[in-house]
Amino acid sequence: MSTVQGFDLQRVQKLRKLALLAGLVGAIALAFVTRSMGGETALHEGLEAFGLGLIVVCIVGRAWCSLYIGGRKKAEIVDRGPYSISRNPLYLFSFMGAFGVGAQTGSVTLASVFLLLTVAVFYATVKREEAWLADAFGWTYRDYCARTPRFGPDFSKWRDAESLEVKPQFFLTTLRDGLVFLLAVPLFESVERLQDIGWLAALIRLP
Repeated sequence: MSTVQGFDLQRVQKLRKLALLAGLVGAIALAFVTRSMGGETALHEGLEAFGLGLIVVCIVGRAWCSLYIGGRKKAEIVDRGPYSISRNPLYLFSFMGAFGVGAQTGSVTLASVFLLLTVAVFYATVKREEAWLADAFGWTYRDYCARTPRFGPDFSKWRDAESLEVKPQFFLTTLRDGLVFLLAVPLFESVERLQDIGWLAALIRLP
């Protein structure tokens, strides 16, 4: 069976989500027994606010990307809009969201752990997708790779489409998935409050 015939995009995405979920559960469990060294300082609050901003950018950016790529990933090489400046802009926005989620703990260390975990999982996914795309689309995809960075972005490469055929199902699904990032705000606020009243023990202090 060839690479093209054997490639199951939905299976790869499902495995990616499972691996990401397992890693995030571990990272969240770590957050339950740690606390920011800064306490309730301006730096702590500022990091949380910055992280929330990144989460909002992530949600909007992922939805924007879905307008271009939704339902087309296995049918054609999409190289307009965000895909003209990065081959994986949807994943790039996810990196922002991951750091933003971790930043809700008030710890740069935990925010970095969330980011590195997400990068590791998505990088493995990207390598598999790239192998399939190169096999499926040949020189068309190789030319695209030559002019467009894997993550980037390179804004000098910007090109847009005159019109788009939007598939609402993919847009709404991506938007729904992105909104999950916002759950980090009440989750980690609740953890902080439980630590404040002594119901959870902060065993480790992290910068």
